[in-house]
Amino acid sequence: MKYKFLAAALAASLLLPAAAVSAQPGGKPQLEVAAESDEMIWNAVAVHRDRVFVAGPRWTGSKGPALALLDNDGKPKAYPDAAWNAWHPGADAAGAFVNINAIHLDRDSLWVVDTGAPDFGGDPLPGGAKLVHIDLVRNQVVKRYFFGPEIAPPGSYVDDVRFRGDIAYLTDAGRPGLIVLDLENGMARRVLEGHPSTVASTARPIVLDGNIVKAPDGSPLMVNSDPLDLSPDGKWLYFGPLSGPWSRIETRWLDDAGLSAEELAAKVEPWTNLPPVGGTVVDANGDFYFTDLAENALKRRAPDGEITTVIRDQRLHWVDAPFIEEERTIWLPVPQMDRVALFNGGTAKTRWPVQLFRLELEKK
Repeated sequence: MKYKFLAAALAASLLLPAAAVSAQPGGKPQLEVAAESDEMIWNAVAVHRDRVFVAGPRWTGSKGPALALLDNDGKPKAYPDAAWNAWHPGADAAGAFVNINAIHLDRDSLWVVDTGAPDFGGDPLPGGAKLVHIDLVRNQVVKRYFFGPEIAPPGSYVDDVRFRGDIAYLTDAGRPGLIVLDLENGMARRVLEGHPSTVASTARPIVLDGNIVKAPDGSPLMVNSDPLDLSPDGKWLYFGPLSGPWSRIETRWLDDAGLSAEELAAKVEPWTNLPPVGGTVVDANGDFYFTDLAENALKRRAPDGEITTVIRDQRLHWVDAPFIEEERTIWLPVPQMDRVALFNGGTAKTRWPVQLFRLELEKK
């Protein structure tokens, strides 16, 4: 795919010092600047055919639409329309994006995870916590799945989502646990609530540039069940706190509403001991890509457990949710989450522009 805004940004990236650009054996730079912004902080990206969608949470101080479609010049346009991006305090939370934390592409559908809480660590508003289904052919919201207080209670932060057939699995980074949603009937259940596999450990702080990332109250930032992914065959769900370690559970057990909390907990298995991770994506062949926050790196865990570094670059500072498109290009949004004002005593340390990179992966 070719984008007008990609060509100009790539030309600029070639002016960087050679040490700043990781290279393939032929000396050609791997990272390409796909888009950048001096106002918006994107932590999520999805690419559908020739369209690039970006999104980011409200509490970062980002200006502009919560969910945007980048035009040919790299300018963000509110998507699916202005009304869905026009929420403000006091407005109805059910028909607009309050605080987007993740987006996920599934064929011709774009799914939006709205935490429903405008402030970091705040409580979801009535009608705010939801999963929104957008039809990319019609460019319309076709369905909303609301998470009431029994599913997204006070302190909840619905974080990310993956799909297996008509079942959606979501993490809650605020009130530790998983959410299992039946897309056919809209029924949702909280599972593994407070289980050790979903709770961030105080013994595993998030460290970037040698510094522990601090929460607004000055304590080490603790992010509960956050990243998750599915094996290509849908048999296993992998999940964990942002700082690790990761666990896994067979999806057949998650789908069984008849199991007690104790019976389900017994099905959880240790999986892999990863460092603090910004985001993940699983390739069709089972390769598990994750962003290593401490090392400003994208790494790959093979099905046999071997971990290799795909690229390490100082510009990849807190890469969040990566996305792999069909042409084996991986997209890397760099929101620099630890540098936002919220985590720095009210003074932002974000290094502008915020950038979105793309990287050609090895052909399989």
